Amino acid sequence: MAKNHGESIKDDEQYEALRDEGMNKEKAARIANTERSKAGRRGGKSDRYEDWSKEALYEKAQEVGIEGRSKMDKGELIRALRR
Repeated sequence: MAKNHGESIKDDEQYEALRDEGMNKEKAARIANTERSKAGRRGGKSDRYEDWSKEALYEKAQEVGIEGRSKMDKGELIRALRR
């Protein structure tokens, strides 16, 4: 039977198994506290880059620091942002 780690850990058994595998306390707690129905899901939905204007793509490229963006066309900006 798994040790009770208090209210801060939702799944004590999973937490202990992760710790036994060598995972640090913080990461093991984060995983053990994730609802299984939400596990593996990623962020929200966003418009596809193809639906963005060239100006919006340029601003995003500027935000993330892509060099040479001023000479890129829309397709090149999309490829650079996906890398």
